[in-house]
Amino acid sequence: MTRRGTMTGSPLAALLALSGAVAVMAGAYGAHGATGKAAEWLTTGAHYQMIHAVAGLVALGKGRGPAALFLLGALLFSGTLYAMAFGGPRWLGAVTPLGGLALILGWMWLAIVFLRGR
Repeated sequence: MTRRGTMTGSPLAALLALSGAVAVMAGAYGAHGATGKAAEWLTTGAHYQMIHAVAGLVALGKGRGPAALFLLGALLFSGTLYAMAFGGPRWLGAVTPLGGLALILGWMWLAIVFLRGR
């Protein structure tokens, strides 16, 4: 954040915004182009990615840590689902929970930040 309280010039904010854009694209393809399990994976990935892109942008007002975990978690969780939807190996499904763990840790860190009044 700059002295004026904006996120201008923040690479993390830019990545979170791009993450939101990718979520819209994945969700649209999941709803209108994919079928079967691929559509489910794309829809689930887009849902979690969008929530955490927005949450990450909001969390930046309290610090970079939770926001970075939201971005990492979305990359691992949604990214592995997207990869499998486009024909990637099924073993990537074993990585997906690590993304979920990063998302959970981001929320817990954010709760601690709020409890401490930062």
